[in-house]
Amino acid sequence: MQTQSKSQLILVLGATGYVGGRLVPRLLAAGYRVRAASRSTAKLKSREWALHPNVEIMAVDVLDRASLEQGLNGCHAAFYLVHSMEPPGKSSSGANRDFAETDRKAAVNMAAAAEQLGLQRILYLSGLGEDSPSLSKHLQSRSEVGRILQAGKTPVTILRAAMIIGSGSASFEILRYLVDRLPIMITPKWLNTPCQPIAIRNVLTYLLGCLACPQTAGHIYDIGGPDILTYRQLMDIYAEEAGLGKRWIIPVPFFTPRLSSYWIHLVTPVSASIARPLAEGLRNPVVCGEHAIQALIPQDLLPIRQAIRLALDNIVRQSVESHWTDAGYLPPEETPFPGDPGWAGGAIFQDRRTVQLQGSTEQLWNAIMRIGGATGWYYGDWLWRLRGALDKLFGGVGHRRGRRNQQNLSPGDALDFWRVLNVEPPHRLRLLAEMKLPGQALLEFNLTQQPGGACEFSQTAWFAPRGLGGMLYWYAVLPVHHFIFNGMLRGIVRASHLETTHP
Repeated sequence: MQTQSKSQLILVLGATGYVGGRLVPRLLAAGYRVRAASRSTAKLKSREWALHPNVEIMAVDVLDRASLEQGLNGCHAAFYLVHSMEPPGKSSSGANRDFAETDRKAAVNMAAAAEQLGLQRILYLSGLGEDSPSLSKHLQSRSEVGRILQAGKTPVTILRAAMIIGSGSASFEILRYLVDRLPIMITPKWLNTPCQPIAIRNVLTYLLGCLACPQTAGHIYDIGGPDILTYRQLMDIYAEEAGLGKRWIIPVPFFTPRLSSYWIHLVTPVSASIARPLAEGLRNPVVCGEHAIQALIPQDLLPIRQAIRLALDNIVRQSVESHWTDAGYLPPEETPFPGDPGWAGGAIFQDRRTVQLQGSTEQLWNAIMRIGGATGWYYGDWLWRLRGALDKLFGGVGHRRGRRNQQNLSPGDALDFWRVLNVEPPHRLRLLAEMKLPGQALLEFNLTQQPGGACEFSQTAWFAPRGLGGMLYWYAVLPVHHFIFNGMLRGIVRASHLETTHP
């Protein structure tokens, strides 16, 4: 295995994910040339490192062999940080598929394309857990992906990690919200299962170290922090580090992973489709079986208390570098309604409200960019929270996701139960609804500078109904729109301190 040269191109698949979003800037800082790949280039282009002279941005879909081959072309090594957590459903071809099937197909494509393009190395982040019939489907899938990649001719380095502790990771967010919100918890018996969590910065150091260390090619390594503890102990330590009172934890035998996922879904911002495979994995002991990597890539492994403290500090300072909600597909922005709205029967409803203001678009833009999260929606926040609670009850994302940064928004960011589709400062913000709806909805803010120092502010809600049920839904909520959208428009204007030119 030849030594890795920093002039050679490194592909990062899953560059908008939680780990990939942090790995790319560290590769660049280390002097590597990087091709950052994801299904959505809009997300990648919004990252701070997107204009770095050593980075290429490319749209790559691992389920599309041709797209994957294009992404691999000219690369020396690739980080495979792709993992689907989508709920069971249908593929684009109409066939039923769950996350395990999706990951299986993607891994087969990766192994074949890597061999065909002459890739020298694959580096894959997997999950800890001994292969057995009792292993959760989530961990089985992670392990299967590793075996598929290894079956190809390209040397593969596999790092197996348990729970990753860092601001914005899905596992840490579940821990944080459960302990923050529930002074008394009825929990499953797996709360006494041993685990060996690891800080995200240690994971990144291992990933970078493996790339620079050719001896790691073709090997599997377990990675973990210095502490082995139960999830109950983890909750107690979190409560202490967060300055919370004692949490009363009552384990019961009938709390199944399915029930656990529903409970996580209701109490935290993590949806049931993501929570369930994670909850199922918690019943399996995840402890390192060997420590060979520590000799090859020595580093100071953060104790669990310090890892939690650093994560909480980042959240308080609003410096969360990447978040679990960053991952996932961002639909194309070119059309008002991503995908094929044929089921809408040609009907697209619109609710547009416009006001003329005296002042600059920049001043109004600042107020718009603070919308959602801690700021709220400038009017009727209790109604927005009620809508989010109803959405949670019906299996939607709910209103608790908030926003990663209270000052700035980028394409792909989660914003309560919306997703940022497009940002064009200081002129346009477009949001795609991710709550459960009988159709597709968009919310758009447009600012246009007028002659004489005035500006026009328009706020438009679009809705493409799905059949008769969608049309009935639109007409049912129209009276509420009158109050909500008028109030939001006035609230944004007040927050901007601009005066209207027309009453």
